[in-house]
Amino acid sequence: MRPGATTMRGPPTIRAVRARAYTVPTDAPEADGTYAWDRTTLVVVHVEAGPETGLGYSYTEASVARLIETMLAPRLTGLSALDIPQAGEVLWGAVRNVGRSGLAASAISALDTALWDLKARLLGLPLATLFGRARERAVIYGSGGFTAYDDRQLCAQLGAFVARDGCRAVKMKIGSEPERDPARMAAAKGAIGDATLFIDANGAFTPKRALAMAREAEPFGVAWFEEPVTSDDPDGMAFVRAAAPAGMEIAAGEYAYTLDDLHCLIRAGAVDVAQADVTRCGGYSGFLKMAALCEAAHLDLSGHCAPALHLPVAVAVARFRHLEWFHDHVRIERMLFEGAPVPHEGAITPDLSRPGHGLTLKNRDADAYAV
Repeated sequence: MRPGATTMRGPPTIRAVRARAYTVPTDAPEADGTYAWDRTTLVVVHVEAGPETGLGYSYTEASVARLIETMLAPRLTGLSALDIPQAGEVLWGAVRNVGRSGLAASAISALDTALWDLKARLLGLPLATLFGRARERAVIYGSGGFTAYDDRQLCAQLGAFVARDGCRAVKMKIGSEPERDPARMAAAKGAIGDATLFIDANGAFTPKRALAMAREAEPFGVAWFEEPVTSDDPDGMAFVRAAAPAGMEIAAGEYAYTLDDLHCLIRAGAVDVAQADVTRCGGYSGFLKMAALCEAAHLDLSGHCAPALHLPVAVAVARFRHLEWFHDHVRIERMLFEGAPVPHEGAITPDLSRPGHGLTLKNRDADAYAV
């Protein structure tokens, strides 16, 4: 226990749960292969027990805050703040009749990350230490390159990930206008030099069209093709994976809300690298389970977005590949949270001087974006 940590005579119980939504405009219009947006919403939760408060959040829809406060918070009140598996059973049981995936999973994910942060703070430990570290730092890859960008914006952003943050790989969006994508990839590759180019179609293509795009991408050294088809079609993704260029890995998993979702992708042979997102997959508890599933399947795991929140668990799990340094979320986490990590030579490192995950909401700054 760290010096100054609270001595507890018995397990502290959860006494309060609060949730609030915030919507932050993007710094420019953004789009990918299947969607366009100009703002990002996150729901932040605080869970109180003993003298400490844990923080969690999910990038989701504002209505999740009400779901938490009306359906889930009352079921957590009075439970032990240290027995997170018990809390998980209660939460997942509570959403049986409303559906586990989507908004319910996002709500539970925010609560789970807050519970782990709370537990670590009660014990006076950094969360990375509580999990136990497998590595000192998490490698990041730059992510953005939206299809709404012109070539100047595309090259400036991707080039900065390499020059400023030290990323050795960057990812761009494709699929809005497939006929333009080869020229966009050529421009991007020119901007990033020796760094490796990744592409993400966000499920925009049919299997055959995805395979054709994979072959067009090969001359640019593309080493990662994310969601070439929708992850709802594991067989179609497996088709692309089987025929893709030898040096190109197929990735998916960002929409794996439950362990079954990821298991279906793995069982179908749909991915070379799996992804998981702590803001969707059941929080840190779900991420740890998905990491174990990947280890059993001999697959690497990559963290999807929300880099500040992922960091403590990213350094803890086996077969972890890298973490997505996603433009929108990096910007928001720096704006709204004290303790957001700063990259050094293409990686981020937990701050072991801070208990929990080390993040604290900047209430005054956040209030301007409250829904």
